[in-house]
Amino acid sequence: MPTRDGSTATGAERVPAPRRGERAARTPAVTGDSRPRLGRHVRMRPDRPTGGWVLLGPETVVVLNRTGHAVLRLCDGERSVDDIVAALVADFDEADPLVVGDQVRDYLTRLVARNLVALG
Repeated sequence: MPTRDGSTATGAERVPAPRRGERAARTPAVTGDSRPRLGRHVRMRPDRPTGGWVLLGPETVVVLNRTGHAVLRLCDGERSVDDIVAALVADFDEADPLVVGDQVRDYLTRLVARNLVALG
């Protein structure tokens, strides 16, 4: 998704896909009605050395780019994925809602597979 500074990073490239056979079959589908929130024992914190944000989980640290942070700050368990996509489209210039929706669902699916995000 395009950002104000012209980059197109989604944050998803920093979260590797699960390995073959590793929770992939049990990962719930991220739909427009899903209400994502940070997983159990997962926190999002500022990273002082870089000035960015990190996602801290049990024995896991994920460095977030601006777009990844923009998605996860909206994952409060109250908003649906469709609500999150609408908010991001409103915040980013020239964003295509279909492309943003696909990228957000893909990103959240990867985080759900790693138990960093839970769906409600």
